[in-house]
Amino acid sequence: MMLKKHAIVAATLALAALSAQAHDLWFKPSSTVLSKSDWVTVDAAVSNDVFFFNHRPLGLENVKITGPDGSAVEMKNAHKGELRSVFDFKPEKPGTYRVTMLMNGVMGGYKDANGQPKRVRGSAEEILKQIPADAKDVNITENVRRMETFVSVGKPTGIALTGKGLELKPVTHPNDLVSSEEAKFEFQIDGKPAANLEVELVADGIRYRDGVEPLKFKTDANGLLTVKFPRAGLYWLSTDAKDNKTTVAKATERRLGYVATLEVLP
Repeated sequence: MMLKKHAIVAATLALAALSAQAHDLWFKPSSTVLSKSDWVTVDAAVSNDVFFFNHRPLGLENVKITGPDGSAVEMKNAHKGELRSVFDFKPEKPGTYRVTMLMNGVMGGYKDANGQPKRVRGSAEEILKQIPADAKDVNITENVRRMETFVSVGKPTGIALTGKGLELKPVTHPNDLVSSEEAKFEFQIDGKPAANLEVELVADGIRYRDGVEPLKFKTDANGLLTVKFPRAGLYWLSTDAKDNKTTVAKATERRLGYVATLEVLP
């Protein structure tokens, strides 16, 4: 019963996050590169501007922290404020730690017997129950999104991919980024290179400049992206895609998203 309750809560929170796609979701770690074991504090929010608290806190129920060996790392001092959430964790062993939030859900729409448009959200099972038998123009969409950031103690270690959805496969490790050097990333969809994917990078400090000033790129035929960051600092990386490779019955479209916070050193 408790597991079922947790699943319902997780699905509700994931759908709430998906409904906030008009806003930016992000993690902001206090540090991503450590020479020895130490505490890391992470801010998490949904905002109108990247890294600027001006909308609402991000729910932490779906956030997971994994260590270099894939084991779970405990989140400490989690707190949800009015504009942001915050939590701590302490990487104890050398290697790369991963802070991840998965946001999977289903949404749909149809026209009722009177021709009025209706929208539905929930699990695939719930949505199918909500759509009447005489509905017209039924449209169901599966959403699969991932948000993450990385913290390394000492030498960075490899990052395992799931082979599901839209993911970043490091060529240059996310904790080995330097402003004076080119970085390479490979993007994959379901384990295969994602060609011609539009990727956006936004530097921290939007509040103190005239505009967002995003950097826009596109992956090549092999899903590779080459970037030379203009300066050191935190960057918000975002990309999305869509296809018809759904895993949900009667869904005709799958929308994929990936967001990461990267720290670039001088």
